[in-house]
Amino acid sequence: MLYSKLSVVFGLASEAGLWCLAVDATDLDCRARTRSGCIPPDLVSRLLEHGHADVVESQAGRGEWFCALAWARMLGEQGREADALEALAPYTATGWWTAVVAASELLETWGRVDEAIEIIRTRMEAGHPMALETYTRLLARHGRAEEAFNLLVPHVDDWALATTLVDVAPVAGRDEEAAALLVGRIRADHCCDGPWCCRVLDTDTVLDLLATIRERQGRIDEAVALLRRRQITSVDSRDRLAGLLARHGRIEELRAYAALDGHEEAVQRLAELLEEGGDVEGAIAVYGQADGPAARNANSAYELAQLLARHGRGAEAIAVMRAQAETHPGDDWILHALSELCLDQGRPAGGLAHLDALAAQRGGEDAWELFWMRLPLIAACSGVDAAVERARAHPEGTTWYATEQIANLLADAGRTEEAVTALQQHDRGNSHDLAGYLIDLDRIEEALAVLLHESPPPPRVSTTHQWSDEPPF
Repeated sequence: MLYSKLSVVFGLASEAGLWCLAVDATDLDCRARTRSGCIPPDLVSRLLEHGHADVVESQAGRGEWFCALAWARMLGEQGREADALEALAPYTATGWWTAVVAASELLETWGRVDEAIEIIRTRMEAGHPMALETYTRLLARHGRAEEAFNLLVPHVDDWALATTLVDVAPVAGRDEEAAALLVGRIRADHCCDGPWCCRVLDTDTVLDLLATIRERQGRIDEAVALLRRRQITSVDSRDRLAGLLARHGRIEELRAYAALDGHEEAVQRLAELLEEGGDVEGAIAVYGQADGPAARNANSAYELAQLLARHGRGAEAIAVMRAQAETHPGDDWILHALSELCLDQGRPAGGLAHLDALAAQRGGEDAWELFWMRLPLIAACSGVDAAVERARAHPEGTTWYATEQIANLLADAGRTEEAVTALQQHDRGNSHDLAGYLIDLDRIEEALAVLLHESPPPPRVSTTHQWSDEPPF
């Protein structure tokens, strides 16, 4: 079969003849990112767990990327490396970056490093925007860090490649050169209004990268001073300065830093450090139940509640989240956290009472987004049937999103057939859940039809009668 760089035709012999599907890189990428119109990785794993490797193999040849990846990995583990690469070949032939990286990673895992490097080099020379980062990291892992560093130097104004350069620098023995490149890119007059406001390397990222270099050189004071110059202290719920201070046991500095307004990640890191050191009371005190961060910030309150629960103080944990729920009576994530905490602490009736009292403050009947979290509590108190009945009686109880919660209740109680029946009443919204339950019931053809938006298989023919007057066609 001939493969083009843009698209490929998958063919598979079947009883009905030759099955074909044209796939290109754009389509593959869209389905992989959205998890729509495909078999997602969690359900591929479910198929394998239930002994359906043959289905995974078959679908790998029908354009199902996650099946192909799982099948290739299995073949590689069995020593069938050529077959594994053949399973990925139609996907890599499209030029799709995700498939190219997967093939390279497999080759690297098998010790075929030169081939792994060559695959990525080819895409880099073709101009793929992500190839240089992958290529240079691969080189650095296999004794070619000097070459990798030199390739990255001209691209230091790109924040991703600057990060790669800093990671490669110690392996190449060129930390000081990397630092000098970064220092020249600090702009004193620059002011960011968000961590990703710049299309190129922003000053906060430069300071972070410089601090990384100084820390691994043991120049901790310099690293701390650099991070104190940042405009944005927290990115992706991580505070680099708090982490640095914690790693080097500078607790008093961390305590002072955490005391500043708006530094909730620093508060959390200080509490974690104290808890790890066995000072649970000190960790709790950091949050200041009455007048500290936990009283002012719902995220800090949640972390405090989890801390208390971990150390057998469930009643106090519930009280912390109850106080937050009273302050923010319509905030669904806070109510959900409260209900989960009550369930985990074996207090479902108390949880229901809290939720009912809060609903009364809001004027009565809740919308589904505030109601559904009651269902596990009702099931724990009165059984699954009572919870299902309450759910279906809700004004939104027949919607696809309510049905999803009802089905989860039924499946968790081992009533998977009923969960499937409930989900089949809706044409959209629950296809992954429905397919998963069908796989659990070994109804594989139906599961695939749901996932791939194909026509469902014909009804099963009864085998009660041994003879029939009708022809078999």
